[in-house]
Amino acid sequence: MIYDPEANIICLELAKGEISYAREIGNIIIHMSKTGVPILIEILDASSFKGQFDKIKDIKDIKKIIPAS
Repeated sequence: MIYDPEANIICLELAKGEISYAREIGNIIIHMSKTGVPILIEILDASSFKGQFDKIKDIKDIKKIIPAS
């Protein structure tokens, strides 16, 4: 996770690859590959979300919140 305080944006890189297009859902922009794989997520007006992300320190915390299917 990268937080840019000047732009007030959080960027989450999910995968490596070339971005082909993006979908915007409210304050969230999901950048996708040509095949529809999410590559990058940007959260606009991020200061309202940042505190929640800071609580998740590593992948173990995420697995506790989101059960594996």
